[in-house]
Amino acid sequence: MIKNRVLVLGGTGFIGRNLCEYFLEQGWTVTSFDLFAPQNRVDGIRYIEGDFFDDRQLSAAVNNQDVIIHSISTVTPGNSNVKFMQGYEKDLVQTAKLCEMLVGTNTKMIFLSSGGTVYGDQPVQPITEESRTTPINHYGCIKICIENIIRTFNIQFKTKFVIARVANPYGPGQDYKKGVGFVDAAVKKALVGDEIEVWGDGETVRDYIHINDVCRMIHSLIRYRGAEDTFNVSSGEGVSQNAILTLLSELGYEVKVSYKNARGVDVKRIILDNRKIREFDTEPMMPFARGIAQYCEYLKQHTF
Repeated sequence: MIKNRVLVLGGTGFIGRNLCEYFLEQGWTVTSFDLFAPQNRVDGIRYIEGDFFDDRQLSAAVNNQDVIIHSISTVTPGNSNVKFMQGYEKDLVQTAKLCEMLVGTNTKMIFLSSGGTVYGDQPVQPITEESRTTPINHYGCIKICIENIIRTFNIQFKTKFVIARVANPYGPGQDYKKGVGFVDAAVKKALVGDEIEVWGDGETVRDYIHINDVCRMIHSLIRYRGAEDTFNVSSGEGVSQNAILTLLSELGYEVKVSYKNARGVDVKRIILDNRKIREFDTEPMMPFARGIAQYCEYLKQHTF
């Protein structure tokens, strides 16, 4: 069967919107499902304004789709230790309902998990998909609970669900004010000379990946026909916050920094092994330094 219809749940978010536009460019029939359609709609994308937590609306949206990408989360790593019950009572339960809706439909679902939080502190880096998951915040724990629901459906009902553990994406469309995105915050504040807040000593290391690479890798998962169900979507390289600040300074921007106490929800170092997905996604990846420079130029040409 040729798959050509894709539904992006959370299609107006940072990753969701970029996915919609990427799939449209690849010739797919694209539907975006979210509470609200974006102000600047893209020609060719069908927008459904609906509530993921309304069973009737969700069931109608997923009907007759070939691929569904689930990128909805009501909590962030920063607020999940306060709003954790919302994540368990809403995100977890409704995703289980979504899985049940797709049983017997032959629809492939890709769930966007969190490569930056599900592993927790790991002694060996880069971290492979087989590593033990020991999240230190509820955001990561919620993602792991959803992952296990998905695996159980795959085993019991032979569904075609895949888990994409996305690292730390950055690029056009991100908004750090929503609770995630150090690169986005650092770049935008450097461009206008605002103070950049760093939680800790700045030596926290993350696996940053350009949003274009994220979209291409997720698209490549649709072609995958093997037995694996979990993939790291990452650059495979680590960059510290201080290194990002130095790079921005070298690009000629004024970097003002305020170091604050480290947060208990953040692990110190996360670098993900991406060899599994790179076996079939072989396109060159965006080097981090070039990606930052391009993002700066993009923001100069757009209001943010």
